[in-house]
Amino acid sequence: MKADKENTKNKIQELIEKINAFDYQYYVLDNPSLSDFEYDKIFKSLVDLENKNPELIRPDSPSQRVGGKALDAFESVIHRQAMLSLNNAFEDDELMAFDKRIKDDIGIDEVEYAVEPKFDGLAITLTYENGIFVQGATRGDGYTGENVTHNLKTIRSIPTKLNHTNPPKLLEVRGEVLMLKKDFELLNQKQESLGEKKFANPRNAAAGSLRQLDPRITATRPLSFFSYGLGICEPNLNLKNHTETIQLLKQFNLPISDLSSSVKGVKGLQSFYDKVLKLRDTLSYDIDGVVYKVNSFNYQNELGFVSRAPRWAIAHKFPAEEALTEILDINVQVGRTGAITPVARLKPVFVGGVTVTNATLHNEDEMIRKDVHIGDMVSVRRAGDVIPEIVRVLVDKRPKTIKKFKMPTECPECGSPLIRIDEAIIRCSGGLICPAQQKQSIIHFASRKAMDIEGLGDKSVEQLFNVGLINGLPDIFKLELEQLVSLDRMAEKSGQNLLDAIEKSKATSLPRFIYALGIRNVGESTAKDLAGFYGDLDEIMKQTEESLQIVPDIGPTVAKSISDFFGQRKSREVIESLIGLGVCWPKYDIKKSASGIFATKTFVLTGTLPSMSREEAKSIIEMNGGKVVGSVSKKTDYVVAGSDAGSKLTSAQELGVKIISQQELLKLII
Repeated sequence: MKADKENTKNKIQELIEKINAFDYQYYVLDNPSLSDFEYDKIFKSLVDLENKNPELIRPDSPSQRVGGKALDAFESVIHRQAMLSLNNAFEDDELMAFDKRIKDDIGIDEVEYAVEPKFDGLAITLTYENGIFVQGATRGDGYTGENVTHNLKTIRSIPTKLNHTNPPKLLEVRGEVLMLKKDFELLNQKQESLGEKKFANPRNAAAGSLRQLDPRITATRPLSFFSYGLGICEPNLNLKNHTETIQLLKQFNLPISDLSSSVKGVKGLQSFYDKVLKLRDTLSYDIDGVVYKVNSFNYQNELGFVSRAPRWAIAHKFPAEEALTEILDINVQVGRTGAITPVARLKPVFVGGVTVTNATLHNEDEMIRKDVHIGDMVSVRRAGDVIPEIVRVLVDKRPKTIKKFKMPTECPECGSPLIRIDEAIIRCSGGLICPAQQKQSIIHFASRKAMDIEGLGDKSVEQLFNVGLINGLPDIFKLELEQLVSLDRMAEKSGQNLLDAIEKSKATSLPRFIYALGIRNVGESTAKDLAGFYGDLDEIMKQTEESLQIVPDIGPTVAKSISDFFGQRKSREVIESLIGLGVCWPKYDIKKSASGIFATKTFVLTGTLPSMSREEAKSIIEMNGGKVVGSVSKKTDYVVAGSDAGSKLTSAQELGVKIISQQELLKLII
């Protein structure tokens, strides 16, 4: 009996290996070695054996790719290593500046770069434990994503087991889920035949398919995957550069782009860009540019990060697609900070995969510079393939019936005077008495990166605001079910779901709360800087415009915005009300707080340290209240220098910044 069970176990393993090998040939190499009939026969044999021996079903079995009931919601996943975004370059001079900065910082004449296409899909991370796929998550805000493991298991090009005899104990694979052009066309044909809404473009189709709560629906969508990097790896594989990483991913049977390569110098970058731009329309998938990464990991470590992006990589975006249309009208929008933005209302036109009906004119000066009039024929593009904007006016096609648009002198929402203070932007002086600013503040407060109140989006806020149920942030937490069910298109279940989401949002974090307040010039990164430096909201509120500038990366403009905000009685009353209504956050992590021996101190790491990695040194500094930044300035307190230190050491010497060794760093702690 025992021998029979062992034989069955071995047979199951043999069938799994055959199916995994075929899946790799079919979905990754596009070179199948079996007919569909033969494949189905082998797959059925596996399922039959597993049904008879359920205790032998393995988590990496191909039969487990689709299973489980639909979820109510995705769980959150905190990334072990942040999934940062990339800075963009659109023009040649931006590319030249990037290459020059890299050369200056690491002190060499020519840099070797790893180059690859920039996929237009959804960034994800895959976690493998001992070679077995155990978890997959979306990028989210870069620090926290959504657990979409079951959906990712339906994608045949993602191996459930790595092709390696001795895989790492823990391995995070970074990549992109997308939909191939041919699969997108077939999906839309299917949607049309079923009388259902067609998808606007492959990216939207991929994102919508991956975020289905029922994995069985995702399994019916033809998704693909490409890998392009690694996150955490234990034990360390001691890879020297990004090229070795790509080679390793290929060895693991993870799909990679055939275009991934390496080049030298800015000429190599430009040549790769030109080559891929010509190939763009012939590729089987959508891309919106190319990515350049300094190939050497030693150099990457030396260059470090700035805010939410690596200093050693950049995305070189392709020119946005353009289309011609007519300006039907121009009016203005009032933003969250009171900024008045002229907006062109367009005759609908299809650009870059979506139908565009509005385009920003940015500000009055820009509108005058481009000589835009109502009735003009214009060229429209999606800036960065996202925000629609007017590129130019076709003056030779200008009709005689054009009208000149004149900016208003009063706010269209509240009637307050519009003011211009040393900048191109005109602002409403009404502040929180302005309905538009109140509405936008509430929308921002409830947004995903702020308080993350699911169901409280633009339309919901508009509806609640118009009927007088909310006029300010505290009103969100005073809503009752009876009020909600009286609204149009708000049933009892949806009303209760919104109240549950509001209640859940009360437990937040200090950086999220600071960001949610909508302080002008304070984004996510600055909110984290403030929380990390002071560790407490009361401490932040006590600071002056001058003392705030002690915080690394906060200059006079940002400091003034913060000081002005907390100096207003209305702002403090709103914060007190929110806290009184139950909004709270745990004590900020001491690793990120300003307490400790290095409180208020800023460090820069350069060179190779003798007995610890850069990350270990950074962790030690942060645990003791310090902050590690990527470049040397007058605000830098210490430069920790190891062997082969580059231009950062020279900068420190020129600026008179104190230079210490690893040993001296540790002595400071003791």
